[in-house]
Amino acid sequence: MRLVIATCSVDYEGRLRAHLPRAKRLLMVKNDGSVLIHSDGGSYKPLNWMSPPARLHIAPREEFEGTTIGEDMDADVKELWTVQAAKTDDRLVIRIYDKEHDSAHELGIDPGLIKDGVEADLQRLLAEQIEILGTGHQLVRREYPTAIGPVDILARDVNGATVAIELKRVGDIDGVEQLTRYLELLNRDPLLRPVKGIFAAQRIKPQARTLAEDRGIRCVSLDYDAMRGVDDVEARLF
Repeated sequence: MRLVIATCSVDYEGRLRAHLPRAKRLLMVKNDGSVLIHSDGGSYKPLNWMSPPARLHIAPREEFEGTTIGEDMDADVKELWTVQAAKTDDRLVIRIYDKEHDSAHELGIDPGLIKDGVEADLQRLLAEQIEILGTGHQLVRREYPTAIGPVDILARDVNGATVAIELKRVGDIDGVEQLTRYLELLNRDPLLRPVKGIFAAQRIKPQARTLAEDRGIRCVSLDYDAMRGVDDVEARLF
């Protein structure tokens, strides 16, 4: 990762246009190709950014001095950064006027954030308590393999029909689309079809619920505390 503290101005050009006037900011260039521009505020959210894949070109003053680009630029611009998106015409143009810090750091592979109640825990608990989905449900297996990735849980309902369950902490439209792809593939298998779908999460966003139900996918809200036995359901007022 490269960290640069510089006085700069930033223009985003493409499907939308945005301008950050000249000010001191932190520029963060990550190994995945992303470039983020931060101020000393606004919590974690950058002022502007380019997501990967992207290509960064840095031109020193002498490279564009005397060209048409140079004529349109302030005389005290020392570097011109152009961050070009790989799949669209979007780009960031960053004009560097002065640098206070420029360093590179090798962070290595990050193990990721480990949270209480992640999908792996939900998967394990639901597999152990499969009848949460309905009386008579039986577990077939966790991480059922397919050509496009593993289905979180494969089960059978009281009538013996195959059920594919997709688990999320927060269920959004992407999760519904993922389960839809699994169902399309599984229903080609004569030993499994017809395969029903259940979208299960601690919280399901309204748009995701609407899309799932429109596609015949049942939505189930999971109470993580109750599943792991730390919530006294009978003591609740509501």
